[in-house]
Amino acid sequence: MPVFDLPLDELSSYAAPPNEPADFDEFWARTLADTDKHPLSARFEHVEDSLYRLIDVYDVTFNGFGGQPVKGWFIEPAGTDTRRPCLVSFVGYGGGRGLPTDHLAPAVAGLAHFVMDTRGQGSGWSAGETADPDGSGPHYPGFMTRGIESPETYYYRRIFVDAVRAVQAAKSHPHVHGERVAVGGGSQGGGIAIAAAGLLQRGVKLLLADVPFLCHYRRATEITDRVPYSEIAGYLKCHRDRVDAVFKTLAYFDGVNFAARVRARAMFSVGLMDMTCPPSTVYAAYNQLRGEKDIRVYDYNDHEGGGSPHVMERLRFTLAHL
Repeated sequence: MPVFDLPLDELSSYAAPPNEPADFDEFWARTLADTDKHPLSARFEHVEDSLYRLIDVYDVTFNGFGGQPVKGWFIEPAGTDTRRPCLVSFVGYGGGRGLPTDHLAPAVAGLAHFVMDTRGQGSGWSAGETADPDGSGPHYPGFMTRGIESPETYYYRRIFVDAVRAVQAAKSHPHVHGERVAVGGGSQGGGIAIAAAGLLQRGVKLLLADVPFLCHYRRATEITDRVPYSEIAGYLKCHRDRVDAVFKTLAYFDGVNFAARVRARAMFSVGLMDMTCPPSTVYAAYNQLRGEKDIRVYDYNDHEGGGSPHVMERLRFTLAHL
């Protein structure tokens, strides 16, 4: 896969054209206030399995958007009786929470690890257990255009609220140090983490976004034909008269606009040959960050980014700053 996007020196200063809605903050404040009417009711049920000798695993249920139940895992070193720093992780597109054994690295490094299931997903490459009770109008196959008729009905409104509630659920566990919480994920998980950090602001200490999705939608749909961004293009190929309306909705969910509100220290990663989440879309969000930040650049990598070596790099960064 050749380098297809802007040169690195241009990426480092790239700015997306402004698209922030005038009522962006009001919309999200109202959305979160509506959710706060429902109790969080986070429940942690210890999983008894002889396989888990060095870790303790909890099957989690908490109330997310609209008070609807969301699943997750909470994993910590076995025998923990003090408060630990915690990483709250979000999953890539099409995946669910999977199995606890998919998420051991943070606990191996001594962190508490909370993994949020993604409502309605979890049947692509990793199993999930959280339904999405809200329906939607006609949409292109996938999740990118579900409810895209308005910000109120758009699918990722529910996901981003779930993410905020996941952080709150993690903090409610007695073994979590509430002032030492990070949010992170890769691809879709990275985009969700940016939104969570932007909505919670000083409520999280670190943001870890690897090859993040859900950023600078318009450019992404114009320079790559890979899924999931191609779902938006496919929808607009049919609904030719809805281009402006669709991107007006998506502006409320753009990682670029959330990044401008992040107060956490951040580490991003980017693959310069990434055709799924093009480098300019990653940098469009990264360049909006106003706090301390780092980015790891993988010159010859596609959407796998830094792979396993980057997992080690991210854990070292987390332990150093969390």
